[in-house]
Amino acid sequence: MNLHIGIDDTDSTKGGCTTYIAALLVEQFAQMQTAFRDYPNIIRLNPNIPYKTRGNAAVALRLAIARSQYDNVVETSIRAVEENSRVGEQGTDPAVVFLLGKPSAAVRGLSQKAIAGIVSIPEAMRTLKGAGGSAVSYGDGLGLVGALAAAGNGLERDHTYELIAYRCPQSLGKPRLIDEESVIKMDRLTTPNTFGSYDPVNKRVLIRPHGPDPVLFGLRGETPESVRAGFRILRVNEPIERWVIFRTNHGTEAHFKAPVPRVPPRVNHPSVLHGIVNSRPLRIAGGHVFLDLRTSNRIIRCAAFEPTGKFKEIVAKLIPGDEVTVFGGVRERADIGSTLTVNLEKIVVERLNDGVVANPVCPRCLKRMKSAGRGQGFRCLKCKEVLPKSSKQLLRRKRNIALGLYLPDRKAHRHLTKPFSRYGLEKRRWDGKPPTGVWHRP
Repeated sequence: MNLHIGIDDTDSTKGGCTTYIAALLVEQFAQMQTAFRDYPNIIRLNPNIPYKTRGNAAVALRLAIARSQYDNVVETSIRAVEENSRVGEQGTDPAVVFLLGKPSAAVRGLSQKAIAGIVSIPEAMRTLKGAGGSAVSYGDGLGLVGALAAAGNGLERDHTYELIAYRCPQSLGKPRLIDEESVIKMDRLTTPNTFGSYDPVNKRVLIRPHGPDPVLFGLRGETPESVRAGFRILRVNEPIERWVIFRTNHGTEAHFKAPVPRVPPRVNHPSVLHGIVNSRPLRIAGGHVFLDLRTSNRIIRCAAFEPTGKFKEIVAKLIPGDEVTVFGGVRERADIGSTLTVNLEKIVVERLNDGVVANPVCPRCLKRMKSAGRGQGFRCLKCKEVLPKSSKQLLRRKRNIALGLYLPDRKAHRHLTKPFSRYGLEKRRWDGKPPTGVWHRP
């Protein structure tokens, strides 16, 4: 029988990692001779949730087991969560969910909602009960939402892969020793089959985290083969305890593909808005740029923060009348005079306002004429030539910006941000094949 196991909220700001628990379970289940129906999944949920630990990720394991193995698999999963989560620390509310058979429509719907919205604990409990699933949760039970969402999200359409390597205990708390030149070489040789590894503009390695978690690095790509190939190029100067390939929604902008409220924006939700630039962008101390967008029924404040790099400079070049579509997460920002602010993740410039109405040029002196008074046309100050009011001219101004899609610098990409290299490589469906080749060690 098919079993879906979802796990979430096992870490804290002080350490821990839910994917690490998944890696441990992969090894234990392999020893139990269970069959893996899929690579372990990482499901990134709504990135705008204010109470997330870091990247708001939940994991799922999908197994084909004999009925006689069920109790042992459940007990093994619960024990791994209890022994390796940060239970008792602030903000850590672990949960593990078990679903037999194909996830119901209600569970799949909740999974989509969790990517672009907010799911309450009671809603998750009702959905789990209706699906005939079971769960164990700790603390406030908040992890139940992510665990159920992960178990119910089969990544049936666009997806990517991530090879995550983990550190040995003696390395925790020390700098991660990954050779930067090897990362640059790997990025050059494997792009676009890998992505999000290095930011050449800011000269920053992106595959290694900076927190207290046990992840040494995470290498993302289009296929299991591509992340394995990248892995072979890297030079790592510290021991690797274990590594696993995950299938995930990283780089798919799934939060904008799920049902997203377009208008009005909702706090802590992703939003997609189409409108007209209402006023010239405002740059404040610190380098942040703010833009007022006029939609069909209101004006919305949008923000491009300093870490977005060149992206904020593009936003600063917009002028009133430009037509754009913006994508971002909605926050409350009363400190900048706006109840709602869309933190921009990408922008599409649809139309540029490159026309400006100007006073006519004097046909005799070739000088720009001045207004002769309200309703009285235009007068040349030099030769006194007069032209009627209808003589206003529409001039084309040169704009240092083009139509098209703009993204922040790579260092400012969120986990779900789809990089330029992935456009055109989106997958229409998952082939449903189980893992092949060497996909975890040990």
